[in-house]
Amino acid sequence: MSDLRLPTGPVDLTRHATDATPGFTAGKSEGKQALADLGEELSDLQERLFAEGRSGFSRSVLLVLQGMDTSGKGGVLRHTVGLIDPQGVRITSFKAPTDEERRHHFLWRIRRAVPEPGYVGVFDRSHYEDVLVARVHSLVEPRTVESRYGQINEFEAELVESGTVVLKCMLHISPDTQKERLAERLANPAKHWKYNPGDLDERALWPTYREAYEIALERTNTEVAPWYVVPSDRKWYRNLAVGRLLLDTLRYLNPQWPAADFDVAAEQRRLAEEEPVR
Repeated sequence: MSDLRLPTGPVDLTRHATDATPGFTAGKSEGKQALADLGEELSDLQERLFAEGRSGFSRSVLLVLQGMDTSGKGGVLRHTVGLIDPQGVRITSFKAPTDEERRHHFLWRIRRAVPEPGYVGVFDRSHYEDVLVARVHSLVEPRTVESRYGQINEFEAELVESGTVVLKCMLHISPDTQKERLAERLANPAKHWKYNPGDLDERALWPTYREAYEIALERTNTEVAPWYVVPSDRKWYRNLAVGRLLLDTLRYLNPQWPAADFDVAAEQRRLAEEEPVR
């Protein structure tokens, strides 16, 4: 899925189609089946990674999902991340910081949620809120926001150095698609719980958010932790694209079953020779 990787340099999100399907020429039903077909290999590789972590290896994966409201972070969690064994997954949904979190450095709560060895960690929203919402709403001084881009790059470089692959996906939707999805939530009582009247206030700031995203993407699109811009108007393609990126990441790690740290043949003999259990 290299065609989704964001090139280095200035970012103009208006030049990235939100309804495109790069790398996939078939339609919705075929896309859903293609995602399902990833499940077996994804699950196998994730289990191998989990086994490695239980055996002293330090590698892990951090999937960062960032996007405007209704871009589909929850859908990716259900349909894509849901393909792998939940025992090896840690999902963290970052909300507005608590009073305790505000007393610490902005990365304090993020560091506490970094995946342990062997795990696939998922951030539903992330440390990028501290250069997106903070910038749009002037929650901190502009110079503070400016300093955070470099701190984020250093933090992510530390993660990579310690064995965590950082996979960052910006779920890119159009304002028209967001309006449709908000209307669907309002029309369906079963989805009213997802709706927040404040969503419309945030939507009014769309151009400001786009600019904040463009700046953040440009400043933090590094060689060790690049950004992938995932067209997300088509839910099925969004789920498939993230699934393929996750599979590519696990293939790159190529985790192996750890060798036994005991005498297998001796244990087989012991098991065969034991007295029947009554």
